[in-house]
Amino acid sequence: MNWELPQKPAEISESRLIDAILTGQFPIDTNLPAERELAVSLGVTRPTLRETLQRLARDGWLEIRHGKPTRVRNYWREGNLGVLAAIARYPGSLPADFPVNLLSLRSLLAPAYTQLAVERDPGAVVELLQSFQNLTDDAQVFTEYDWRLQLALTYLSGNPVFTLIYNSFTGLYQVLGVVYFQHAEYRALSQRFYRNLLKYAVARDAVGAGKLVRETMQSSQMLWQGLKV
Repeated sequence: MNWELPQKPAEISESRLIDAILTGQFPIDTNLPAERELAVSLGVTRPTLRETLQRLARDGWLEIRHGKPTRVRNYWREGNLGVLAAIARYPGSLPADFPVNLLSLRSLLAPAYTQLAVERDPGAVVELLQSFQNLTDDAQVFTEYDWRLQLALTYLSGNPVFTLIYNSFTGLYQVLGVVYFQHAEYRALSQRFYRNLLKYAVARDAVGAGKLVRETMQSSQMLWQGLKV
């Protein structure tokens, strides 16, 4: 049995503040309430609040100014991967165009790491893809398989930065993937993609694999734009 550890007070207050920022309770370029008031509102001690504020400042959510109120940064411009990882945990608070923007990023990254993976270890890529034919025709199953495949390809690329980026939006991928794969035609598109990518990996054609991924990602992006999430 896997026991889930209870959240620490600093983690709870961090989660609440991020949610308040994303939902507009504390808009970009506004100041947070005074420390004493905010600590009471969050139900934490002032030392715990200070720890939380330091963590959020580190990731680009907040600007702590000595002698002045703490400012909510424009996290889209001033944030980092920590912001991306946190945003991914709040799919209900995302801007409408965020999934499409995320797919656009994936369209740039996936061809590169897939091509590198086929170049470096085509046998491992073949092994990854051989099980796709046995997938149950289910949205959750497809989501899990596609996530494991993409993450494994980032490992095989030899560039750990790809993996760090993908790990930043694990939770969001799980949510959006189920929405996408609920459609039978999109599952069929992915089946064709896996089948063709397997052929390129067997042939050790890394360039062809990269081109296939680019075309498929572009198609997926267009399909997503037609979905209402």
